[in-house]
Amino acid sequence: MSPANQQGPLRIPEDLRECFGGTATRRKWLDSLPSLLGTLVDRWQLTLDIPGSGSVWSGNTALVVPVRADDGAPYAVKIAFPYPETLLEPLALALWDGQGAVRLIDVDHGSCAMLLERLDGNTSLVEATVPKAIETWGSVMRELMIAPDTRAPWGQLPRIDATLEQWSDTLPETWEQLGQPFPRWLLETALEVCQTRGAVGRRSSNDVLVHTDLHFLNILATFDGGYRAIDPQPQLGEAEFAVAPMLWNRLDQLDARDPARALKQRNESLCAAAGLDAEVARQYSILREVENALDYLTGGAAADAERSLWVASTLAGATLPGLPPVGELHSVGGRGT
Repeated sequence: MSPANQQGPLRIPEDLRECFGGTATRRKWLDSLPSLLGTLVDRWQLTLDIPGSGSVWSGNTALVVPVRADDGAPYAVKIAFPYPETLLEPLALALWDGQGAVRLIDVDHGSCAMLLERLDGNTSLVEATVPKAIETWGSVMRELMIAPDTRAPWGQLPRIDATLEQWSDTLPETWEQLGQPFPRWLLETALEVCQTRGAVGRRSSNDVLVHTDLHFLNILATFDGGYRAIDPQPQLGEAEFAVAPMLWNRLDQLDARDPARALKQRNESLCAAAGLDAEVARQYSILREVENALDYLTGGAAADAERSLWVASTLAGATLPGLPPVGELHSVGGRGT
């Protein structure tokens, strides 16, 4: 069954082409998508449900194509580039089994492809007001916080405390290599979080499955009025590790009169909605944004690094001088974007 003769031709989204056009390996993967999609459609006995425009959904690492089963039921085929985190996605979705996250119907491990329930790809929490988004995020987060059981996939998931142990070595090395791009006190604050939360994590009996990229755009509406998470980058550990992406997105909607206070209030509101410890979430968010800043600087993304440093230092209690005002920071996840 050729994708080209189903309702509309398959058009690879331009943003996906931009992300994957830089190397021969990635271009080869892009070029393989139409044929691979046809193979999956045949295997799972599906019909493509692509609009006449040929437009489909995509993120930074995957193509998502609407399809229908023989009985007309709507699903989606997701084909991801085989990064380590995308290989973990079906493990996490199988564990959640539709509880708070998109339901996994089937998986083809060889092609890093999944058959998923279809959500409303045009309606995420970006379209909601921030207060409504926080309320919904908290509800979804409560569903996602499942504890380990005897199922095999649990043993294949990375642990947050192991990530912190790794960062305790790599963060100071990268900071030195980049010429100490921000004050030492902020680096030391992040390293202290590695030590304290890592020690807690190694002896904690409260581990849960954590969606570590749970921001506004990664929570989509269902067709019956609910919301579910997509695109997990799963780890096992303290749930508060999940809060940070909701703090570094939609910064342009913080109260401009006192953005520092508004950022801290957002953290507290998120934690109240999900039943989490706001102080632990604040600590993790400082660490994650310091790590993000160093990663951005390594890649030459100075504007993104400024955003991360604003969030990290503000949460730490002393916004770094010389950064742009919050309204001028490079915004991500803004409403309507």
